[in-house]
Amino acid sequence: MKDMGESKPTISSVPASLPKARAGTLFEVLRQELKLRNYSHKTISAYQSCILKFVRYYSPKHPRNLSNDEIREFLIHLVRDEHWEASSENQMFSALRFLYVELYKMPFVIGNIPRPKRPRKLPDILTKEEVKRLIKVVSNPKHRMVLMIAYSAGLRIGEVTRLRVEDIDGERKMIHILGAKGKKDRYTMLSERVVAELSNYLSVFKPAKYLFHGDHDGKPYSQSSIEKIFHKAVENAGITKPVTFHTLRHSFATHLLEQGVDLRYIQELLGHASSETTEIYTHVSAKNIAAIRSPLDNLDL
Repeated sequence: MKDMGESKPTISSVPASLPKARAGTLFEVLRQELKLRNYSHKTISAYQSCILKFVRYYSPKHPRNLSNDEIREFLIHLVRDEHWEASSENQMFSALRFLYVELYKMPFVIGNIPRPKRPRKLPDILTKEEVKRLIKVVSNPKHRMVLMIAYSAGLRIGEVTRLRVEDIDGERKMIHILGAKGKKDRYTMLSERVVAELSNYLSVFKPAKYLFHGDHDGKPYSQSSIEKIFHKAVENAGITKPVTFHTLRHSFATHLLEQGVDLRYIQELLGHASSETTEIYTHVSAKNIAAIRSPLDNLDL
């Protein structure tokens, strides 16, 4: 898959064949419209990179003057020649849809182009024993707390970095997640074991604003630092599965399902807009699969 963040959409990076004033206006308007619709900084950056690649491909032609067939050919080129995966091509499609439908008001241009079908890939899951090993090999109390709170509450890495001290409600045993994916707030559970270790963590590290602060005052712990903590722990725990920090969230959901927690509650805890997203965990739950008797076992051999 190509890295869609390889070139930042700046006016100076647009080829000389495309007038800089026109390119500058395009990206200026695009950025403003995305901000007005409350898109996240990450999505704005991704859309800008996508549109820049598209503009470069057909430069010096203006995107307004491109046909349905030309847009389709560009998307085919990404898969056939640059070997983009469906997830990346879908992001490009979303960026182009925003450009034509929202900005140019030309839904007919892109309306007949089908979206790429995403392959259904089941997530890798850590067993409870593997999670236990993962946490036990971490001696640094701050690093340990990062892993514990992420797994115990099913948090995304960005949610961990943005956690503030006041978001932790020890009395109600809840964590308030602000501005999660899709700009939605939610509450999730606060583990009793986390509560037991949290007071010691707070007294030692004395976080002022963010629960996990970075090297500079007022700044949260970086996602890259947290990823390094996780992968070092995975290595030290002898775990060979192809896992990422997000695997802790997948494992949290799967383990709750195996404990008999209703899928609707898991959906709320994870902050999924659709139950279909949460249902993927029914396909990786060892309890659900193990409860099914193989037809071979019914044969008198």
